[in-house]
Amino acid sequence: MTTLAKAKWRELTYAASLAGQAEQTQVNAHQALLTRFYQAFQQRDAAAMSACYHPDAQFHDPIFGTLSAPEVVAMWHMLCQSAEEFMLLYSDVQCDARYGTLEWVARYRYRPTGRLVVNEVTTEVAFKEGLILHHDDAFSVARWAAQALGPIGRCAGWTPWLQRRIRQQARQSLDRFLQRQAVVV
Repeated sequence: MTTLAKAKWRELTYAASLAGQAEQTQVNAHQALLTRFYQAFQQRDAAAMSACYHPDAQFHDPIFGTLSAPEVVAMWHMLCQSAEEFMLLYSDVQCDARYGTLEWVARYRYRPTGRLVVNEVTTEVAFKEGLILHHDDAFSVARWAAQALGPIGRCAGWTPWLQRRIRQQARQSLDRFLQRQAVVV
């Protein structure tokens, strides 16, 4: 190998090493961001959770559907304010330079029926500029309905009709919350 080739090889190796270090730094930052988000969630600190979202963020789950950044901020405030007997555990935070995943379980009392709910959720996120750009929560609406609604949920929680009704009620609650916040501001 010529001296020039050796120098070029060292330059490429060094550049690759720096790129790997930069990517690992980004991965660590994303893991820290998700940890910060879910620690804030454990404390029902919606403001700290909201600070983890990119201004163009979108959220999706089986009950609320797809929400814009202002709607997701309002949703977390609404849920954190209304949570009773709330406890959250999260685990298996995994990230790369663009995406992250984790599992979490929330235990709370569903206010309209007074029933205890244990919701197991898988989260997938995409990052942009060090913040959460896309947030997708997946869980079983039928399982949630069986716990939250009791016998009706156990019998009909799997039906499109009841799931649609649950989504409509969630959206109406969020819209009412947004209207109250607009009046307060």
